[in-house]
Amino acid sequence: MPKLWNETIDAHRAAVRNAVLETTAALVAENGLTSVTMSRIAKDSGIGRATLYKYFPDVDSILLAWHERQIGHHLDHLAEVRDRAEGAGERLEAVLRAFALISRASRRHHDGDLAAFLHRDSQVAEAQQRLHGMIEELLTEGAQAGVIRGDIAPGELASYCLHALTAAGDLPSEAAVHRLVAVTLAGMRPSATDTAEAPHHTDGGTTHPPHHHGPEGHRRSTHGPLG
Repeated sequence: MPKLWNETIDAHRAAVRNAVLETTAALVAENGLTSVTMSRIAKDSGIGRATLYKYFPDVDSILLAWHERQIGHHLDHLAEVRDRAEGAGERLEAVLRAFALISRASRRHHDGDLAAFLHRDSQVAEAQQRLHGMIEELLTEGAQAGVIRGDIAPGELASYCLHALTAAGDLPSEAAVHRLVAVTLAGMRPSATDTAEAPHHTDGGTTHPPHHHGPEGHRRSTHGPLG
């Protein structure tokens, strides 16, 4: 079969698949998860039921495919935001702000039944690990640059960030989201006392003394907009 023909078929299949995903998401947002049927999805997508079943066996499989695409878009967006910013502190702030805004948008667009269904998706755990790793790397970079406190492990601070900013889903406005991000960042910056008391080594390294305040108690598991 000619290459051009293959590409045309692949493009058509991708278009049909995307139309089904978008239609299903719109129906769930409009009518709720339990009211969506394969017949309605086929009708609103402009395809036959038999064609729809060639792509997906049921509504759950469509929702999982849609969720996979959403997760990928969110992670790609966060990576782009990170790469556009310059400086350790700026990169961290940009990613945390973008994550918080995603948290708010996702919560507002998911009804309770859909959120519960998506939370069981096995893809969520992997996405959360990737997100946690991204934030942890930024925090490590920030600690090395002296803009993030060094007395708490970056992994613990990453969990603190994700737990704190997931709360953006319940905030009434974007202005409130920005305030939450500012408060979260403030809790991770080194204080003047930390900087003054930190011993300086001949190799240029700095060790911060342990403190009892801060987000040490937060655990690694998070349940943000990716889940």
